Amino acid sequence: MGRAVGIDLGTSTSCVAIVKDGKPMALPAPDGRFIQASVVSFLEDGSRVVGNAAKAMMVENAEHTIYSAKRLIGRKFFQAEVKKAQAVCTYEIVEGPNQSVRVKARGREYSCPEISAMVLMEMKRIAEAQLGEEVDKAVITVPANFNDGQRQATKDAGTIAGLNVLRIINEPTAAALSYGFGKGLKQKIAVYDFGGGTFDISILEIGEDVYEVISTAGDMYLGGDDFDDRLIDYMAEQFMRKHNLDVRQDRKALQRLKNAAEQAKVELTEKLEVTVSLPGIMEEMGGKLDLNITINRNYFGQMIMDLIQKTFKVCDEALQNAHMTVENIDALILVGGPTKMPVIREAVKSYFFKDPHFGIDPEEVVAMGAGIQASTLVEARPGALLLDVTPMSLGIATAGGLMDTLIERNTPIPTESARIFTTTHDNQAAVKIRIFQGENRKYEQNELLGEFRLAEIPPAPAGTPKIEVTFEIDANGIVNVTARDRDTGQAQSVQLNVSGGLSQEEIQRLKSEHHKGEEVSKFKPGLELPQQ
Repeated sequence: MGRAVGIDLGTSTSCVAIVKDGKPMALPAPDGRFIQASVVSFLEDGSRVVGNAAKAMMVENAEHTIYSAKRLIGRKFFQAEVKKAQAVCTYEIVEGPNQSVRVKARGREYSCPEISAMVLMEMKRIAEAQLGEEVDKAVITVPANFNDGQRQATKDAGTIAGLNVLRIINEPTAAALSYGFGKGLKQKIAVYDFGGGTFDISILEIGEDVYEVISTAGDMYLGGDDFDDRLIDYMAEQFMRKHNLDVRQDRKALQRLKNAAEQAKVELTEKLEVTVSLPGIMEEMGGKLDLNITINRNYFGQMIMDLIQKTFKVCDEALQNAHMTVENIDALILVGGPTKMPVIREAVKSYFFKDPHFGIDPEEVVAMGAGIQASTLVEARPGALLLDVTPMSLGIATAGGLMDTLIERNTPIPTESARIFTTTHDNQAAVKIRIFQGENRKYEQNELLGEFRLAEIPPAPAGTPKIEVTFEIDANGIVNVTARDRDTGQAQSVQLNVSGGLSQEEIQRLKSEHHKGEEVSKFKPGLELPQQ
């Protein structure tokens, strides 16, 4: 029987961890580093490189090196995040079946779960090399604000990678587990999670070995990458003033600038000033042009302060939903590489009126929590009980353009809710049930998770049939739907197939290719449903 691990599958970086002798620990790669880049580079000879080695190829092999796939996973091609990625990414992003997102490298299209699977396989290899045994089970973490489609796609990635995904858990919950493990605490804590691509804040209550999420809130469009973008724009503007050339228009030059911006951001965590030097970044008639710019920490802090302040609006929301104030918070946990920056630590301290907990590396704390949960699930012994919540309301589109909410945001999961619906036309034989997530009363302003058609409704006047629709959210935060005609007693269980997701056949095919070592790539009556 193989070993179980915890994996933090991040936008920018990933980490794998286990529990050894009762203590959680992150596992290093052969290069000695505990953190690996979530990057895949496809080479000309048909091979591929994953992790930090792949990140080193982001300039020379820019068009065929895929990064930040987590920003795209489980999304639809027309969404704003995808359009933004198309504008800035050096690789090609194309539309796949059912408005899904695909990335293109070396003439082949890959789904986002495939790319994430390659990163997960690298984490699996790192763990196996360290442990000297097979790793075939994992708990994988996701941002608290990930919706059903993104969670399912992440689970699919794990399956393709040859892992039995024991559980999908939220990153802040994992961090809290890492913080409180074995301490017998009774505290209310805030987890401030600033990652590469997303920001989440979760309020939890720890009582002995029970970890209950009281509320969660987040911004899917805010992360450390946005800090990089500010630096990129600043340096590009300085270069343009001097040479009247926009370095952002040259993809290879832009990638060099991106790498330099990220490095400068990291160095400014330790240094008061850094100099970015990029020789020959562009050419003109007179020859090659160099970029040399000095940036100090204070100026960079001013540059990004509005982005940091945006996180506190989200914190306000989470505290309000939890019916708490900062005075109620006993401890503060920081998660994510950007939280190592002094400017963030000072701002967070000022907001919460307390020093953050510094006991665990912010880049390893999530993986370690996932490792603890994996160990608990596999060993079937008493362990921490995680009581999570759903981050967004879930409902159905009804006649009149409104969304009828079945499960409110911040409802503890797993959960189940059912409603009685009916028809709008006489002798209506079918209805289309469309499932949305979001907080707007109008369903069109929310995100469509999926839809299905319930047919073979016996002929009857409008408003007569009683169609019982039940929604379940499991411990992974994944939605399942069941529909039953109460008049006939016939029931239909419907697996919610998220638009653009991979079919089970595709998942198994890709898993097989990897395995062979081949190149892969309470009831309320009377609500009406729209007619089919």
